[in-house]
This record gives sequence, C-alpha cells and structure tokens, in this order.
Amino acid sequence: MPEKITIRTEYISLGQFIKLANVLESGGMVKAYLQDVGVLVNGEREHRRGRKLYPGDVVKIEEIGSFLVTD
Repeated sequence: MPEKITIRTEYISLGQFIKLANVLESGGMVKAYLQDVGVLVNGEREHRRGRKLYPGDVVKIEEIGSFLVTD
C-alpha cells in the first residue's frame, strides 16, 4: 500500500513532490537522482523534475517505496 502524500493545489511537480515526501532534501539532490536513476510514475520511467503529478498518481522510488498523490 503506497504512503499517501496530500497536496493542496491542483497538481505538484515531481521535484517538489519528492521533497514534500521527505525522500531527498535539496533540489540539487532531486535533480541528480532523477537524471541518474529516475522514478516510476504510474508504472512509467520518469526523469523530468517538472512532470506534473495529480491526485491519484502513484510515484515509486526504488529502494524507498511508493507514494500516492492525494488531495
């Protein structure tokens, strides 16, 4: 079961979401991680920090876990 992360806006960027979920602390770390490894968004590999996430999207970060965007 994915951990639920609540947003208060219509959408959130992937980079902001990773910081909100307390996975990586700085924007630089997020940028490097996404370039090197990437994450799965709804089962598809994603490397863009600006990818818009909406409620219902699932982000899976290898070796860390899964997160569900909720509003």
